[in-house]
Amino acid sequence: MLILQRRTGESLVIGEDIRVSVVSIEGGRVRLAISAPPEVSILRSELLDAKLANQDSAAEEAAPTELLGLLGGIPVSKKQEKGEPKP
Repeated sequence: MLILQRRTGESLVIGEDIRVSVVSIEGGRVRLAISAPPEVSILRSELLDAKLANQDSAAEEAAPTELLGLLGGIPVSKKQEKGEPKP
């Protein structure tokens, strides 16, 4: 990991075409400006973490009838398997 100190107005370059500039420093917050080509995805780390967690949850999703089976073999009618409401 590289650790740098930058002041307001200073920047750093990543590769040949990504520039990160310090716009302002106020209290405990730093505002950054990022200039990158459109094909480069830029996400805040917490959004990336949420996206990955959401993808994991979607991949593990089970059908409702499978979940009912986990509850101890509760009988499921053919209508319930198709998602039709109970009479």
